Amino acid sequence: MSGFTIFLCILVGIVTIVYIWLKRQLSYWQKLGIPCEEPSLFTGNFIGLRTKYSLTELFVNYYNKFKGSGPFAGFYWFQNPVLIILDTQLIKNILIKDFNKFTDRGFYSNEKVDPLTGQLFLLDGQKWRSMRNKLSPTFTSGKMKFMFPTIIKVGEDFLNVLNELVDQNAKVDIKELLARFTIDIIGTCAFGLNISSLRDPNTEFLVMGQRGLVETRYGFFGTALTSTFPDLARKLHVKQTPADIETFFLRIFRETVEYREKNNIRRNDFMDLLIDLKNNKSLLSEDGETLTNLTVEQLAAQAFSFFSAGFESSSISMSFALYALATHEDIQDKVRKEIETVFIAHGHEFIYDCLMDMKYLGQVILETLRLYTVVPVINRKCLEDYVVEDNSKYVIKKGTSIFIPTAGIHLDEKYYPNPNVFNPDNFSSERVNTRDHGEFLAFGEGPRNCIGFRFGLMQIKIGLALILKNYKVRVCSETQVPLKFDKKAFFTKAEGSIILKFERI
Repeated sequence: MSGFTIFLCILVGIVTIVYIWLKRQLSYWQKLGIPCEEPSLFTGNFIGLRTKYSLTELFVNYYNKFKGSGPFAGFYWFQNPVLIILDTQLIKNILIKDFNKFTDRGFYSNEKVDPLTGQLFLLDGQKWRSMRNKLSPTFTSGKMKFMFPTIIKVGEDFLNVLNELVDQNAKVDIKELLARFTIDIIGTCAFGLNISSLRDPNTEFLVMGQRGLVETRYGFFGTALTSTFPDLARKLHVKQTPADIETFFLRIFRETVEYREKNNIRRNDFMDLLIDLKNNKSLLSEDGETLTNLTVEQLAAQAFSFFSAGFESSSISMSFALYALATHEDIQDKVRKEIETVFIAHGHEFIYDCLMDMKYLGQVILETLRLYTVVPVINRKCLEDYVVEDNSKYVIKKGTSIFIPTAGIHLDEKYYPNPNVFNPDNFSSERVNTRDHGEFLAFGEGPRNCIGFRFGLMQIKIGLALILKNYKVRVCSETQVPLKFDKKAFFTKAEGSIILKFERI
């Protein structure tokens, strides 16, 4: 037998084994009798993703197709069988009541070779618990009050830039401008830097930051490998972060830490807490744990997490909110009246207490987060066999990955009448008090909810209040109505620009 023949036989054997394995993986839910769509051999249930649907639209469609069929439906994340949870009571149990069985997200991380993946969002198990306790003191209401003046200063810069743009042309691309606003806030609070992207949209921090949100070192195939075979990927030392992005953010962080320590600078921000943790300063978590001794790489990962979680999600939400208000002028007028009343009550000074009094603006923001849910799914991983409460024929097996389709739930008429209509009254105190925990999940829920949600809401409120106090926002001939969604984005975001017309008050 020739060498070529031997090679051909081996190749055919390998292809056959891979094919059998794929068919077996992709028939998992069908054999268990769990409803699911038929998957593609190589992309699972991502058929049409990035070409026909955005990730949000895909999960909303999947939720709508299977809701009412049982507590969950099957789904294939590439070749991995995962569950889409359809029942809000089960969601509440997973996120709150039985959280100890679902503490992990199941994302890939390997901080030893890829330091920036050691961020809180990606960590699991005891590493996550320990880091969450260490970071929790930075996101209390008291800390938000300390950071407020820093954000107001960026807000004033933002308003000056907006004024200049309106003088040149009343029509403004708010999507791009608000991205620069939030990156300047995150840059100063998380990295202690004056980014000034509002003045210079080509600043390196903005460019590298935007790349860091969408680029991975090995692209689609690297993502498929780390998602399908995470243990193998760790053994192979597969990195997710592109080399130049890793180098840039680690350098920026180290230089900032060294400068602050050398010059004894304190700013009551996120960076201060990280430096204290590095230098073994005695800080206490809410449960009394002493919070000390983290490496520079660990701290840089948390700063990067703060950046990646708070930059784009907040700017996208503000863009959607302004679009919604521009298309609902009666609601916009009501919000503006509240803002003006609050400013008058506080002597025309924008102080932290103003935010607490802008309750209707808060409703507008929450309704925006419902109608345009930025993060369309919540991930969890089952740590032990779990029998569904009151339905023992359904068992979630240990190791199963779970998706909670937040966007689908937020657009379900069972929970929100006329769900596709922008209605801030959905978040009046009366309706919020009667709503179940599993029905609004913009910030997650339970012990692993979004640690920075107070910060995110604060910067969104400040940005919107400054704009609406000074401008009426209108749609124009260049406004995309209705909005189309970016099919290639993980977050829910508009395709192209969001151009609105600004009229000075």
